[in-house]
Amino acid sequence: MNAAALKSELVLVTGMSGAGKSIALHALEDAGFFCIDNLPPELLPPLLDLEAQREPRRVAIAVDVRSKGSLPHLLPLVKQLRTEGQAIRSLFLDASDDALLRRFSETRRPHPLQDRSALAAHAAAPDGALALLEAVSLERECLGALRVESSILDTSLLRPAQLRTWVRDWVQTPGDHLTLVFESFAFKAGVPRDADYVFDVRVLPNPYYVPELRAQTGRDEGVQRYLEAQPEVLAMKHQLQAFLQQWLPAFVADHRSYLTVAIGCTGGQHRSVYLVEALAQHFAAHGRVLKRHRELDAR
Repeated sequence: MNAAALKSELVLVTGMSGAGKSIALHALEDAGFFCIDNLPPELLPPLLDLEAQREPRRVAIAVDVRSKGSLPHLLPLVKQLRTEGQAIRSLFLDASDDALLRRFSETRRPHPLQDRSALAAHAAAPDGALALLEAVSLERECLGALRVESSILDTSLLRPAQLRTWVRDWVQTPGDHLTLVFESFAFKAGVPRDADYVFDVRVLPNPYYVPELRAQTGRDEGVQRYLEAQPEVLAMKHQLQAFLQQWLPAFVADHRSYLTVAIGCTGGQHRSVYLVEALAQHFAAHGRVLKRHRELDAR
């Protein structure tokens, strides 16, 4: 590929079937990307050559297990393109098995790997259609290497509107430096699958048990004043800041694009939200910080 072909910004959208790739592509299209769904990996270089004949634009393509036979060639191809100067960002949409099974059940659509023709090369495939859970497991195996090389977004508990917002936030951050993502969540709803670090702050005093604070959140001044008056909360905040400050250079040196720090409490409303807001403010000077409140954003 010639250097002239390396003009368009390219986003690769991949991940588990049923995790929301279509919604992500629609969000990118709304953000001004030219989007292509289910592009076979071997067609990526010709596509970029064609793009070289146009005005530079942002391109997003979805590649997943529907192109199972070509997937082994995708990562080497992406690495080659990057060495040639092509900017490529990869977003992997993931979800828990329970969430995926529920979504397939609700839509009554078959999983791509339940099709016998898609399983012809899989020695363990049964004579009939592969059971849904087995198909999901096989898909995880097929996409494992690609997941490791991508920014991961857990969609298990996200509504479509949340996912669209988070994808737009993701694509608006520069992909050439480390972006810090702080996410609050409720342990009772499960731990985010995309977290690099998970911190449990359920040991801290809980504003939920203060009647006048129960309906508020960690974004509200009353909750913030209450928590900042607790020595344990300040100690936790300072220790988290110090820990991340110490290890950020190592993640930068490792050429990481994203570091997701998940803070969990019981309901994802008070303590975790407060600490995410405080950490995001503290690290704002880092320049690339995203905030996510999984439970609050779902309201």
